[in-house]
Amino acid sequence: MPPKRLIAGLCGLFLAAACGTPEPAATPSPTTADEALTASEALGEYPSLDYCSLVDQRKVIAGGTAVKPPLSSFEFCRLEFVEGATRYTVTTGPITSGQDPNNQPYDYGGPLPEGVSVQQSTFNEDTACTRLLTFAEGIRLSIVVTSDNTAPADQTGRCRIADAGVGSAAEAITARKVGRLNLDQRSWGRVAPCALLDQHELDTAAGPETQPAPALSGHSCIRGKVSFSLSVGADTTPGATEALGGRQVQVAMSGAFCQVTTHRPIPGTPERVEQAVLSVVGVDGAPEDATCASAREVAVAVFPKLP
Repeated sequence: MPPKRLIAGLCGLFLAAACGTPEPAATPSPTTADEALTASEALGEYPSLDYCSLVDQRKVIAGGTAVKPPLSSFEFCRLEFVEGATRYTVTTGPITSGQDPNNQPYDYGGPLPEGVSVQQSTFNEDTACTRLLTFAEGIRLSIVVTSDNTAPADQTGRCRIADAGVGSAAEAITARKVGRLNLDQRSWGRVAPCALLDQHELDTAAGPETQPAPALSGHSCIRGKVSFSLSVGADTTPGATEALGGRQVQVAMSGAFCQVTTHRPIPGTPERVEQAVLSVVGVDGAPEDATCASAREVAVAVFPKLP
């Protein structure tokens, strides 16, 4: 598989996200007016961050109508609403770092905390408007707006909503209203995914010299050819399942990846489930059966360690 496609595929896995009902919590001590604000000062511990606490629904959707309650996941908050004849999706999160040639300066006109700036991304700019709230140390909070109207003319509407999302997040940070997730004791949101990939049983599938590398958010991990992510999604009727590692799972190819997925109900939230996804990427020329056999071996080693 070409390196660029592999990197893009691995990155795509992390854009996928269980969580509980958010609860207000103390935000780290504010900086003084002349101090540049870092992400850790603004957002607190990343694994427990409630991204939906950064979204003021009334301000973001303005005159629109919410389609459903916001989806609060471990790595993002997703808000869907209708304005006129167009349906919009606003995704706040995840947080990222590192260089990205798609990111460009953006002249945001609203108030921002000291040392915080806004960038725009040219990635998929024909169909999505992306803003990046960038903190002093370079860590970025993404705010992405898409719509079912992909016409170029609707980009103005998408970007107007994205700017409203930036303003909502900046206001929550300034007002120290950043919240924490309220997870039950068995929630997979409490699991450190890299700890589950750090076992010798995975040496063959991942590669014997590989080491787990965590995502900044704390809910995804990559080790060589193996990736593991924990998230929240809608409780949909599953397709064909099989038993692996003491759980019912779904096994399916997605491009060059074989994915093994299992779910956990969230107490008191019948329409949402926590989701664990293990993926193994196939090498060039490897048959799908061989890739999925490796993914099944990983699932047998990892899934029994979930609460």
